[in-house]
Amino acid sequence: MKRLISRLLISASSILVIGCSTSMNNYEGGALYESMYSTDNVPAHISGNKFDEFTDNPFVNVVDNPTSTFSVDADGASYGIMRKSIDKGYTIEKSSVRIEEFLNYFTFDYPNPTDNEAVAINTEVGACPWNASHRLLRMGIKGKDLKAEEKPRANFVFLVDVSGSMYSEDKLPLLKSGLKELLFQLAPEDRISIITYSGEVRKLLESTPAKEANKIKKAIDELQAEGSTAGGAALKMAYEEALANYSPSCNNRVIMGTDGDFNVGVTNTDSIVAMVEQFARKGIYMTCLGFGMGNLNDAMMEKVSNAGNGTYNYIDNENELMKVFVHERDRFVSVANDAKCQVTFDPSLVSSYRLIGYENRVMNVEDFNNDKKDAGEIGAGQTITALYEIVPTEKYTKCMAMEPSEKHAFATFDFRYKKTLSDNSILLKAFANVEDEKEEASANMNLASGIAAFGMLLRTSIYKGDATFSMAEDLVEKSLSFDPNGYRAELLKLIGRAKNLTE
Repeated sequence: MKRLISRLLISASSILVIGCSTSMNNYEGGALYESMYSTDNVPAHISGNKFDEFTDNPFVNVVDNPTSTFSVDADGASYGIMRKSIDKGYTIEKSSVRIEEFLNYFTFDYPNPTDNEAVAINTEVGACPWNASHRLLRMGIKGKDLKAEEKPRANFVFLVDVSGSMYSEDKLPLLKSGLKELLFQLAPEDRISIITYSGEVRKLLESTPAKEANKIKKAIDELQAEGSTAGGAALKMAYEEALANYSPSCNNRVIMGTDGDFNVGVTNTDSIVAMVEQFARKGIYMTCLGFGMGNLNDAMMEKVSNAGNGTYNYIDNENELMKVFVHERDRFVSVANDAKCQVTFDPSLVSSYRLIGYENRVMNVEDFNNDKKDAGEIGAGQTITALYEIVPTEKYTKCMAMEPSEKHAFATFDFRYKKTLSDNSILLKAFANVEDEKEEASANMNLASGIAAFGMLLRTSIYKGDATFSMAEDLVEKSLSFDPNGYRAELLKLIGRAKNLTE
């Protein structure tokens, strides 16, 4: 555990809000998953998880609507929730499966930015595995890596949920151990404070330099689980604490980990979102970390993280803590703000298209050039991936036989972002050409298409075509040549377990 949350705090001025729930949820999956995971295996007391339902993006006629616009989504929570469900044998709630979060859980092997840009973009086109007459367009985005001297000083507020639901050993006791290990990673002049909340909100520790480690550890030892959850009031106090210690040279960020069950005080999601938006305008970012099931308010946490210029991850085990706090800790520093994508298709080459995932990130066409319109953030070293399934025209097929020097761009990929929230946006542009289509897909394309196939199967999507779990397995297996920290190998095992359960 000593390296569990290594150096997370060297790169941010943040609030860490951490919470859990004790019960598990009886998800309401589709017919396939009622057989996949028998609800007889789920404890009778399971109830209460909240997911926003949504409908898969449809195919769009290019003549009528040639341009597609959406905000990036750097979340990964949906993937963790899926893994927890498979590990425990629970029915998978279709509305918990957001394919864009499956995709962006992983780091793709994309080129790094150059020429002082904070991001780099790329495209790839290939065959669609689940529909032989269609094509897939993959769009990739890579946030720049940060050098040690570029990472800002830490100024943290730990906002710890000590409500009764935190009692079990895999929650508050594990969290306390993790906070102590985290303390070992801090620089002497990094500062933290601790606020607790249950039936009441309490500032347990004033902002204290990490060199006073004994004082901080004593405060951590005092954390005990009891009472209800006054999360709204606690979040307000945490933001105020962040402002009190605010520095423009820091990455000011709220990192909220909870089940979202704010049952005392400010509980309305719209009111909480409005509060988060207010502080986001003051330069404080938000990251949500979800723990436990049963009272997991996934819908609220996704909305809050979106409104707070942040991301949402689900922590289901110690390995995920390692991923968020160690392997990918630099993602807490945003290098691209209000990041948006816009793709324009040539109707002579593409008859229709479908954006796979990103259902709740779709934007109006005019929003793309509006710098006042909020969009997603990309962390340092982070990759973002999007897929379009396209239906080619006859002309597209004819162009494939032409010489590579005769480029026919069937899609234009425009990308806007700000280096800081107060900057004007920067426009990047890339083209997807018919002649660039390759017979053999790259590891990046294989991983993306394998994830998409898996996600559509879990959602029992009407667009899954010929997709099978075996197909998803084969595609992911072809991507293992690049597998930092073994996350792709883990995905392969999860798909295999899902396949075995269905069979």
